This record gives sequence, structure tokens and C-alpha cells, in this order.
Amino acid sequence: GGKLADYIPALAEADPSAFGICVANTRGDAFMVGEAAETFSIQSVSKPFVFALVCEALGAAEAAARLGVDATGLPFNSIMAMELRADGTSNPLVNAGAIAATSLIPGSGAEDRWHHVRQGLSRFAGRELECDEHVYASEAANNQRNAGLAHLLRGHGRLYCDPDEAVEVYTRQCALLVSARDLALMGATLAGGGVHPLTGEQVVSAATCQRVLAVMATAGLYERSGSWLYDVGLPGKSGVSGGILTIAPGKGAVATFSPPLDAAGNSVRGQLVMRFLSERLGLNLFISASGAHL
Repeated sequence: GGKLADYIPALAEADPSAFGICVANTRGDAFMVGEAAETFSIQSVSKPFVFALVCEALGAAEAAARLGVDATGLPFNSIMAMELRADGTSNPLVNAGAIAATSLIPGSGAEDRWHHVRQGLSRFAGRELECDEHVYASEAANNQRNAGLAHLLRGHGRLYCDPDEAVEVYTRQCALLVSARDLALMGATLAGGGVHPLTGEQVVSAATCQRVLAVMATAGLYERSGSWLYDVGLPGKSGVSGGILTIAPGKGAVATFSPPLDAAGNSVRGQLVMRFLSERLGLNLFISASGAHL
């Protein structure tokens, strides 16, 4: 089941049968099945990593104060999510909060900020990531709603650079090309206290990872985030190109790629895979057992 994202023309061209899974642990072992090496645009799976960069730049408390960290229970591109809160915040994993997060990236202009984002996410991946110019152009021609969100954010005093500049960098960030393997290693970096399992680089602090995983747990799958935590019991983040990144803190990460989406914009196959793997591998954070002691 599920259908391709069609509001971005370039994503409607995806092969609906494409399917890849990669499991990467914090020691650097990566296990791949199917089309785990095929690249696709990262889309919203970029959001937790940009939030991590903002936490590093400002500190986690300041980042949370400026962006908010509460789940909205509303679609990812909702304007209401912002309007319902008196202070105009949402969280960094929905579009409004993510655009605000991008505006907090250090830099003196769009090029400067874009360089910081691309370099930061490349360090998470352990390789140089490139932008898919076809996807970028397709999104840039159809992102009036995000432009509207940026101007509303500015009206609430919750945007920290020029609105057009923020949307440009955000749109480029979403068009970065990754594979399921890249995402799994990026996730394993968050799972392992910010240390990349292959390069050994301390990409971000362990304290930042803790905060990012908390927001992923409560808001990573849009309005289905509660159902996801109930069924899977792990921090996750989905994207409309068909990627889902799931993190087992202290252990590693699983990345799935399958373009057909449910009504909330989450990969149908990816969710089924993670329900199965979480249960089969005993990864659910909420597993309880008798005889355990504090």
C-alpha cells in the first residue's frame, strides 16, 4: 500500500518498488539488504541533524527555547501548529520549526549557512554529501507553503534570518542525496554519543545526541509519532522520499528506504519493517521485566 509523494514533481518519479534496509551498529558494522546503496533525497530526515548542529551552536536549552520541542499532533506542513501556540514555536522536526532551526545555523548569508549545513551533515555521514539539483529545482518551484511558514515565523519573532534565505537553505538541505547506508551511519553516530563509527570523529556532543533523540521519539513521524512510539518504542524520523531512520540508543540505527507513503507522509514498508525488527531484536526502549532492580 501507500502512494508516492506527488506534491513535489521530482519525488513522483521515484520507483515505487525500490526497497532497501541498512542496520549499522556503533562499532561500524553495516548490514545491507536490497537497494540500501541507492541514493535518494534526504528530505525531512535532515531535520534532527540540523537541530543537532543548532544545539551545538547555541546550547540545547537555548535551542529548545527558540524552537520549541513539543509534538504538534498535526501534519508536518501545518500552519495551525504555529498559530495554536501563543509563542509561535512548534518543534524542529516539522516544517515550521525546521525552517526556524535552519535560520539559526551560524553564517552571514545563504551560502555561508548552506556550507555549514552541508559540511555538518557530511560529517554525520562520514562522506561528502551532494545536493540533487533536480529535486532542489522541483521543490524550489513548489515551496510557496514553506515560504508562507517562514514569513509567519518572522511575524511571531521566531525566524532568525531573512525568510527567503531560510527557505532556500532549508530546501537545499532537504535535497541532499543519501543512501540507507548513509542514514544508518548518521543514526549510529547519534546512537553512539556523537562519535562516527567509521571515522571516529566526535561530530557532536553526547549531550546533544540525548536531546535530539528525545525530540525524535516524540515528534519524528508527524501526527503518527504517538502510534510509532507505541508500536516501535524507538526514536525515529521519516521523510517524504521514503526514508525512515530509527535509532536504538547506545546500540546503532536502522535505515529503511521505500517510497510509497501513508497519509501522514511516512513510508508504509519502513514502518512495517521497524515494527518487526524492534520486536524481533528486543529494541523497544519500554520493554519491562520482572526482577530488574534500580
